[in-house]
Amino acid sequence: MAKIITPPQTEPIMEIARELLPPGMELVVVDPGKPEFYDKAGDAEYYLGSPRTGIGNEFFRAASRLKLVQLTSAGYDRVDLEAARKAKVPVANNGGANSIAVAEHAVMLMLAVLKRLVYHHLNVVSGTWRASDFASVRTYELEGKRLGIVGLGNIGKKVARRVQGFEMDVRYYDVVRLTADQEDALGVRFALFNELLRTSDVVTLHVPLNDVTRNMMSTAQFARMKRTAILVNTCRGPVVDENALHQALTSGTIAGAGLDVMLEEPPKKNHPLFSLPNVTLTPHSAGPTWDNYERAYRNGFDNIQRVESGQAPLWMVPELKSLLEDDQPSRRRP
Repeated sequence: MAKIITPPQTEPIMEIARELLPPGMELVVVDPGKPEFYDKAGDAEYYLGSPRTGIGNEFFRAASRLKLVQLTSAGYDRVDLEAARKAKVPVANNGGANSIAVAEHAVMLMLAVLKRLVYHHLNVVSGTWRASDFASVRTYELEGKRLGIVGLGNIGKKVARRVQGFEMDVRYYDVVRLTADQEDALGVRFALFNELLRTSDVVTLHVPLNDVTRNMMSTAQFARMKRTAILVNTCRGPVVDENALHQALTSGTIAGAGLDVMLEEPPKKNHPLFSLPNVTLTPHSAGPTWDNYERAYRNGFDNIQRVESGQAPLWMVPELKSLLEDDQPSRRRP
């Protein structure tokens, strides 16, 4: 019986996992923060879950029978990829299970910032109706605005499709370019990164966190943006230089920001961004919706079954795809 080690979730989520668990597999629930986690890892052939506490050398040394790290999250920056490479263990993310949720959240943040949603809500509930006139505190429409998507993967593409309903003009920057036919079908056009920053009214970030993307939005990049532009970040906090963002927001270099992720999570009390009226914040809540837990576990179990039957896993993180060139039987076995 194949053993799958998984960190604990709330009972309703664990019920989903147990209902989808394929026959012939055992789900071993254990807290990664406890010593017994590494004892249980010794018998595990698969890891299934979020990597929030980190997955590194200690885990791979303990899990000598491991065949696959299957994440229920899209992000994989908390997995030590070099340790996985040395252990010859593939790492796969959630196959786009939360891409709809994150795309919708990104659009929500665009609207919340441009419509000054939090500002108006707080005034209404405090007893102030229309605290200011609409010329001094301005709100804007999405229609006719240019959206710049940085990173056109699963989520970026879904954002592009969703804003078509707002009749936005969409540009994208990605290291992988679409063909002209693909661009036509999606309703997007490629732009160079600096060109995208210079010409967009809204810039939304959908890139993985790595050495290239860390602080990819900093002082020089904000200086290239329109003074009326806003930034939306639903990918990873360290992609944005928070000190540079604070300076850009307080100096009028850019008009506003909607952030679901931050450099430190949770952020420290009285973080400088908290006091700014042109920032809307959510607590890294874009991905986990009740709708997509089932998709994440379904994708995870499907991938585990594929590996168990000798097939190559789907949704492998790009940095480890070279592992597929190795002979499957050479993976560590008991």
